[in-house]
Amino acid sequence: MANRVLFQAPYLTIFYDYSDNWLYLDWQGNLNDESVKEGALKLLELIQREQCAKVLNDNSHITGLWADAARWGSDVFFPLLYEAGCRYFSWVQSPERYSQLSAELAVQQTTAGITFMTFRNLNTATEWLRQM
Repeated sequence: MANRVLFQAPYLTIFYDYSDNWLYLDWQGNLNDESVKEGALKLLELIQREQCAKVLNDNSHITGLWADAARWGSDVFFPLLYEAGCRYFSWVQSPERYSQLSAELAVQQTTAGITFMTFRNLNTATEWLRQM
């Protein structure tokens, strides 16, 4: 896998995956509303710059409840992400229930037009996104 790091912070690393032409987000640690919003806005900037239609969003290394950011994501962020060109969003769930609930809230409430799928492991999420 040929990846280039586009952004790195204690809570998130964003890679551009050359072989699959998508952005891979590896979230880390205990997230809160602020870190989720900051990371999301960085993703928006990079989607526009790299002109990617696909995102592989890995939450398998996170914990925390970020329900306010989830509502913001569904109402504000995902429509902006769609405008920027994102069409497919493959989401690997956190093993921690509070983070799962926050992610479910974001995806279930949005009307952005992006095709979302959630998965329990990275391999399944990757295979689905490759077929899109």
